[in-house]
Amino acid sequence: MSKGTLIGIDLGGTNVRVATILEDEIETLISEPISGKENAESIIEQIKGMISKLWNPNIEAIGIGVPSVVDVEKGIVYDVQNIPSWKEVPLKEILENEFNKPVFINNDANCFALGEKHFGAGKNYKSVVGLILGTGFGSGLILNNTLYSGNNCGAGEVGMLPYKDSIFEHYCSGQFFDIHKNNTGQEFFNRAQKGNEEALEAYNEFGTHLGNAIKVIVYAYDPEIIVLGGSVSKAFPFFQKNMFEALEDFAYPNSITNLKIKTTERESVAVLGAAALVLDHQFLNN
Repeated sequence: MSKGTLIGIDLGGTNVRVATILEDEIETLISEPISGKENAESIIEQIKGMISKLWNPNIEAIGIGVPSVVDVEKGIVYDVQNIPSWKEVPLKEILENEFNKPVFINNDANCFALGEKHFGAGKNYKSVVGLILGTGFGSGLILNNTLYSGNNCGAGEVGMLPYKDSIFEHYCSGQFFDIHKNNTGQEFFNRAQKGNEEALEAYNEFGTHLGNAIKVIVYAYDPEIIVLGGSVSKAFPFFQKNMFEALEDFAYPNSITNLKIKTTERESVAVLGAAALVLDHQFLNN
């Protein structure tokens, strides 16, 4: 565990959050909206300003999670969802030159998995899969205590695999409700809380689809624990029954019997996960 203070940054499509983290606790967190219409330079200046607000002499390193494909070694961000101006931005180089501290950048789903491994439900496990069920369906892999993201930062993205008439993401995220139910996931969640039968049935269907995706994950990686995050995971009580039922025909029953599936226990795990990029680097180099 790092003894210094870390900065974790969660860059989203509509806002950016920056936090100082000491050991496993967030000391201070600030959040600001960003506009997808802004050019990359303006948003970078905004991020610099937010870091400067929280800066202190004990800062050891900076970690950043972005909803994008990333060149992890060079720290180049290729595309950011909802911010068209972000094309091959050398964010690592820019921030290291500005603050003279090491900067680590990765995909937000990978950061989520790292956050759960270091700070959350995956803390006592060697193999962890983090699934973000939100506007998309992102996944991050921790194998043998180490983040595995593949050669191009895209390993484990089960959401992109073919499923039914499209891909898993269209059935295992908020897109399921938009595409197949003609309404938002939030609206279905509100209705389900009131016992609406149509909404409850929609979550039954969702649970079956998610269970099928989890089967693919277990066949491929056989993890000890899968942690669910993102806005749709809040509806876990409504879809968990069908999700587990979908796992009952798995070919290797012990894999399912021994598998833990939980929802995230930590708030702001995205910024914690970004800071955990630093811890992952330290683990690999010890």
